[in-house]
Amino acid sequence: MNYDGDIIRPPSEADSIILQVTVGCSHNQCTFCGAYKDKKKKFRIRSEEEIDENIAFAARYCSRQHKVFLADGDALILSQQRLVALFGKIRRQLPRVRRISLYGNAKAIRSKSLEQLQELKRLGLNRIYMGLESGDDTILSRVRKGETAASMIDAACRVRNAKIFLSATVLLGLAGIEGSRQHAQATGQTLSAMAPNQIAALTLMPLAGTELGDQVANGTFHLPDAVGMLQELKEMVEHIHCDTVNSEGVSWKTQFMANHASNYLPITGRLGRDKESILAMIQQAITGEILLTPERSRAL
Repeated sequence: MNYDGDIIRPPSEADSIILQVTVGCSHNQCTFCGAYKDKKKKFRIRSEEEIDENIAFAARYCSRQHKVFLADGDALILSQQRLVALFGKIRRQLPRVRRISLYGNAKAIRSKSLEQLQELKRLGLNRIYMGLESGDDTILSRVRKGETAASMIDAACRVRNAKIFLSATVLLGLAGIEGSRQHAQATGQTLSAMAPNQIAALTLMPLAGTELGDQVANGTFHLPDAVGMLQELKEMVEHIHCDTVNSEGVSWKTQFMANHASNYLPITGRLGRDKESILAMIQQAITGEILLTPERSRAL
């Protein structure tokens, strides 16, 4: 497979065929993100020839894989015409594939009408991963996300109305110590309005060379310690209320995951059904009854 630079993908796409259709991120302004800061990885949409070469490679060597993930940072930014054509190629040349997933930032999602998202759903788009990071407009502005809580709720509603699985990512520690509680509460409230199928909580690990990483290094930004991160997580979960009912009238619960390698306490469960046990587990970790992941074992 021919890739341009390093590839970033969600943990749940480890077994997927990774097709790189864009290089980098079209926004690439977030102060905390170092994924696409390499000057060699200037944003571009890959050519038809590059994409076709990789689809042909996958058809030959990846016949046992049933999922495709479209990289890099915001493949949904492609025009509807190109996405429809791409999905058609995947269906024809990779007939075993049952699920197509991608990162979609809120701007890219809002660029698609409900009808366009529904069309992509019919062609195989099963899952969109969207970075919320925070539901606090002050924090979103500070980290230059380029969005507000309202604009990301709008994007989430479009995905939900198209009946596409939505995974929303949030970032613990993004408000530092002083803004921790407000960040947690606002993020929980925004997630409740978004009602995603899945919530993934990661813990901020400052990266050298990023603006936020430099702020941590020079002492102008102070991260919560491990207990502070857990208290923030607990506050956030307490403010999430997004149980939903599907089209058949069957109630199901939002999947909650805090099992990323960056986290101090691995958690998986379904909010509603498991919310009280999740909160109890976090409290036990805060009081030292459950051992935390040691710093040396945490990673991005």
